[in-house]
Amino acid sequence: MLLTEHDIYHFREGTFFRAYEKLGAHAATLGNSTSGTHFAVWAPNASAVSVIGDFNHWQRGRHRLVARGDSSGIWEGVVEGAGPGALYKYHVVSRHGGYAVDKSDPYAFRAELPPRTASVVWDLAYPWQDDEWMRRRAGANALASPWSIYELHLGSWRRVPEEHNRFLSYRELAHAVADYVTDLGFTHVELLPVMEHPFYGSWGYQVTGYFAPTARYGTPQDFMYFVEYLHQRGLGVILDWVPSHFPADEHGLARFDGTHLYEHADPRQGFHPEWNSSIFNYGRAEVRNFLASSALFWLDTYHIDALRVDAVASMLYLDYGRRAGEWIPNRFGGHENLEAVEFLKELNLAAYRDHPDTQTIAEESTAWPMVSRPTYLGGLGFGLKWNLGWMHDTLKYLQQDPVHRKYHHSRLTFSIWYAFSENFVLPLSHDEVVHGKGSIIGRMPGDGWQQFAGVRLLYGYMWTHPGKKLLFMGGELAQRREWHHDESLEWHVLQYPLHEGVQRWVRDLNRLYRTTPALHEQDFSEAGFAWVDCADADISVISYLRLASAGPPVLVVCNFTPVLRPGYRLGVPRAGRWREVLNSDALEYGGGGQGNLGGVVTEPLADHGHPQSLCVRLPPLAVLVLMPE
Repeated sequence: MLLTEHDIYHFREGTFFRAYEKLGAHAATLGNSTSGTHFAVWAPNASAVSVIGDFNHWQRGRHRLVARGDSSGIWEGVVEGAGPGALYKYHVVSRHGGYAVDKSDPYAFRAELPPRTASVVWDLAYPWQDDEWMRRRAGANALASPWSIYELHLGSWRRVPEEHNRFLSYRELAHAVADYVTDLGFTHVELLPVMEHPFYGSWGYQVTGYFAPTARYGTPQDFMYFVEYLHQRGLGVILDWVPSHFPADEHGLARFDGTHLYEHADPRQGFHPEWNSSIFNYGRAEVRNFLASSALFWLDTYHIDALRVDAVASMLYLDYGRRAGEWIPNRFGGHENLEAVEFLKELNLAAYRDHPDTQTIAEESTAWPMVSRPTYLGGLGFGLKWNLGWMHDTLKYLQQDPVHRKYHHSRLTFSIWYAFSENFVLPLSHDEVVHGKGSIIGRMPGDGWQQFAGVRLLYGYMWTHPGKKLLFMGGELAQRREWHHDESLEWHVLQYPLHEGVQRWVRDLNRLYRTTPALHEQDFSEAGFAWVDCADADISVISYLRLASAGPPVLVVCNFTPVLRPGYRLGVPRAGRWREVLNSDALEYGGGGQGNLGGVVTEPLADHGHPQSLCVRLPPLAVLVLMPE
């Protein structure tokens, strides 16, 4: 049998973080040299477990597994003739209430194409050819390096309308995505969950196959090719990963052996009211094994460069999404989920121990302290955290009519007060273009010209603000339709100059961001940022410097009103000519062409605490980026 006594010890202890190597379905050679598959599944409250599949005509009881005699709850056995490609499930008979059910394998490497739900015996061998990327990955993933992330939903990025609106396959997507994303200058691609999920409308966030890339776009090897090809093109691959909850589909984890095995039994702990799903019981060693094994599996087997952990806030708080009386306090009477906190720390320690050149990223929406600080300092141990506060404040500010923005100026300046308390990613994510929120451009007030100018201003402000960058697909097109998972992006809008101008603006922002150390090297240090003027609320203008440890500074000026402001004076730390390296009002981006004819020369007039100053022509609803020559 595959599982040793040493494995069982760690399984019970909750430190068996590569359980996928022994549980699930694995090739086996029998004594007479015939081949088969070794199956192992955790079902401690079962009275009988058998493997059913196309190899035995789905006959229950024909291929029974045997319970180990060590009280681990693991059932295992070898089925002759069940080789790669075989469809299978576990028929589980519970000791409780006469419950019997056919379950998919929690550790399956491949699943049937939904809506079918069987698991598939599969060999994950693949001749990886991304050695060059893996050698230099530590540098590409370093916190001092540029991170410009293109967030992508594989099934709706681009479809083939001539072929019944079909999905692109993993292999088709590899070339199309790599060509497009490298042309626009992004550094990483982040995928909404690719793990198998029965309900397509969940976008992958209701996972049933924690070790299986969805069969909608191809085989596991096809997905490996996708990752490999992006690596060959110099792109990092980030996966969204969902350890916070799971759906109650009968073939999945819910009531796996007739009891609440993976989830809490008490709905005050085990049911998520917002998502109508089940919450993992992080206090169970075997559940921690399962989740940590899943996370490490994608890093180990698929060469994934970072995991973005979804809905961390819902894991940290026992009262998340609940009213008084609907939750159970922890043993100290507080609302913190102590077991989830310890699990996240253990997970991050394991990830960075085994893959120090990768990152873990928390989608955490509260003020929980030290999310992206090391565990030895009392932090949760993530490498990065989404800055949802910046996102909400900025979008709320920009939705205001410009005439009223001076009364909301603090929404722009507040983010700097806490910008260096965490290692932040600035996200304009999929969550901001769904559920009636509309598109990014649709939130901008004013006529069409002002809306496009507002989008360019938003992106310019975002790309020059401290923090790594994330933009959801379609944002670079300024598409007006809200994102829908069953439809392709509005690629046709690129025939219109204003839309194409936004795309060109994003390309040029990425080019400057990647090649200018001051814009990324000290994202998480106060030494990388200095206000020039944060108090010019009456005319809604902010200006600041971005700074590198060595090299020239970058001056950024943002005008959040549709008013041209000639003769706007700014103090600067260096004398000489400052070149206008980017201007969102330039004609090539769809702007009005107002600017400074390529640059401005300082004058010996002190301002803003500097001995020299510039007198610039500040375009309406625009951002200027200047650097000293």
